Amino acid sequence: MIVGICGSPRKKATDYVLTEALNMLEEKGFETEFFAVRGKNIGPCRHCDYCLRNKECVLKDDMVPLFKLLKESEGIVMASPMYNGGISAQLKAIMDRCRALGAEDYDALRGKIGMGISIGGDRNGGQELAMQQIHTYYILSGVIPVSGGSFGANLGACFWSQDTLEGVKEDEEGFRSLRKTVNMFSRYLKKYSPNSIL
Repeated sequence: MIVGICGSPRKKATDYVLTEALNMLEEKGFETEFFAVRGKNIGPCRHCDYCLRNKECVLKDDMVPLFKLLKESEGIVMASPMYNGGISAQLKAIMDRCRALGAEDYDALRGKIGMGISIGGDRNGGQELAMQQIHTYYILSGVIPVSGGSFGANLGACFWSQDTLEGVKEDEEGFRSLRKTVNMFSRYLKKYSPNSIL
C-alpha cells in the first residue's frame, strides 16, 4: 500500500496533484491511501522524550491513524505547498512526530520507498528546497528517496501553480516531472519493496 500525505491545509493545488499521482500509481496496480492534514488536529513534536521511555507518542491526536498507515505502507508520497520557500508547517509536524515511530521500532520506516511533490505559487518559489527537505527526512528515517531522474525531474515532481488550481492543471512541465517520478517510484517499489506486487 502507498500512503500519500497532503501537507496543505487547503483543498486546492497540492490536493489535486497528489490525487493525480495516486491515480497514476493505482493504474500501475498499487493500492493507495490518501491522508490530508486539512481539518486534522496534529500537534507539533514536544521533544519531551515520552516516546523514548514508553514506545509511543504522548499526544493522542490525528497522527495515531497516520502512524498505522505509515507502518503498513510499502511506499510514501509526501506533497507540500511552498511556505516561505519550504514545506508547510503541517507536513513538518508530521515528520517531527514520526520520531515516536522510530522510538517504538527503529526500523519502522526503513527500506520503504519515498517520493516527493512540491507546488509553488511562483515558478521559483522554493520547490527544490522543499524537495530537499522531504528527501532529507526520508534519508534520516531509512526511507529510500526516489526522484524522476535527470532531464526534468532531478529531485522529484515540482509544480508551478500560479496560485490557482487552474494554473497547476495547466502546468505541462510539472506533470511531465510527475510522470517521470511516478514511473521511477513504481520501478523501485517493484524491485526493492519487501511487499512487492511482483
